[in-house]
Amino acid sequence: MFHHVQISVRDFAKSLRFYTDALRPLGYQPHSVDEASKSAGFGPPSGVRLWIGVGTPSNGPVHIAFEAPSPKAVAEFHAAAIAAGGKDHGKPGPRPDYGEKYHAAFVIDPDGNNIEAVVS
Repeated sequence: MFHHVQISVRDFAKSLRFYTDALRPLGYQPHSVDEASKSAGFGPPSGVRLWIGVGTPSNGPVHIAFEAPSPKAVAEFHAAAIAAGGKDHGKPGPRPDYGEKYHAAFVIDPDGNNIEAVVS
């Protein structure tokens, strides 16, 4: 498990809404939102695991997989992320080619990054 990851986003308000809504079903919440510097941190109650901030996004998409507590949370993540403006990149379900117990969903965020929720 990573300690934290930081990604650059083009539109802070849009990405703040997307990650707040998409990560809520996984038990992640905003911990630190700084409107002045246009940065925010998200994570479980124990601390920040993802930082976003305005900047130039990477040339290629980033793939970030968040651990989910259950297949139900994976489905809720997918629905919330789509409702928040994400694009479907893999509906919730088993991924036996990734592992016997691998259950995941994939969504493309507003900057083109591949965001996954997974139970394995």
